[in-house]
Amino acid sequence: MRINPGFLFFLFFVFMVGMIFGQTKPPAIAGATPSPDAAQSSPVSSSPQPEPRPYVYREADGKKLQAFVFAPQGATPGKPTAAILLFHGGGWVMGSAEWCFDAARDFAAAGLLAVAVEYRLSEGKVTPMESLDDARAAFRWIRAQAAEFNIDPKRVAGYGVSAGGHIVAAAATIDFPGDKTAPADSKPDLLLLWSGVLDVASNEYFTKLLQGRGNAADYSPSQHAGASTPPTCIIHGEKDAYIPLSEVDGFKNRVVRAGGVCETHIYPGVGHLLTRNIANQAAEVDPDPKFVEDGTAKFHAFLRARGFAN
Repeated sequence: MRINPGFLFFLFFVFMVGMIFGQTKPPAIAGATPSPDAAQSSPVSSSPQPEPRPYVYREADGKKLQAFVFAPQGATPGKPTAAILLFHGGGWVMGSAEWCFDAARDFAAAGLLAVAVEYRLSEGKVTPMESLDDARAAFRWIRAQAAEFNIDPKRVAGYGVSAGGHIVAAAATIDFPGDKTAPADSKPDLLLLWSGVLDVASNEYFTKLLQGRGNAADYSPSQHAGASTPPTCIIHGEKDAYIPLSEVDGFKNRVVRAGGVCETHIYPGVGHLLTRNIANQAAEVDPDPKFVEDGTAKFHAFLRARGFAN
């Protein structure tokens, strides 16, 4: 896939991810037209919201990276729960784990231990390769803490939005021969992808972010999807200007042909992140609230059907 030159304007758009997927309200940015209430998929509560407990899951480049843990609600004492790690969008160059806090609360309310993950962003010498390395470290960390958090290490899901979808899908599909731990420890057991980037093999923007240090195809989920890809549920807009349906179809076909499970839900007449503003998907964001609600319900049904959620 070749990136539309307008992709740089899309970096304004990614701030709206929070409005669509239950993430915290982003700061206002010139050129963007946020709509704070347009895409709320659940009623706003006046009661205090659960706050996460922060943990340092690794230190890299002198930075302590945090995992923000939301305790599962309605858990049976002594019975391990499933967990889900959440990765925000932002074009690999911006964003915050806090963007995923409301989505994490939603999953925690369904009985999962939900973890919003901070990862390194592409700036200076940091590339998406480091973002992926952080994601894989986060999956190893949560499994190493299974006893402390009372989770089942074989039921650890991954959730990603846009570029965050790429990061978690890459963690799920790509093997690294130099791993010193069991490969499965660094991977999710189930994938939830919302407008996720799936094919970066010919993505000029992604290639530029690699700074000549890697081959984009080596970090492209579609090129590595297959029999070992965990059960996957994808939410996508039919008219997404940045991630065409061919990416979704290519990923799904590789998984299904290999005997795996990949469920897709394509919403008609909407674009990236389910915006109704097809003409300008980089500004004046107008997500369809009905589709957002339905997509969220599809995610929860997918989790329940596989024993991950209440």
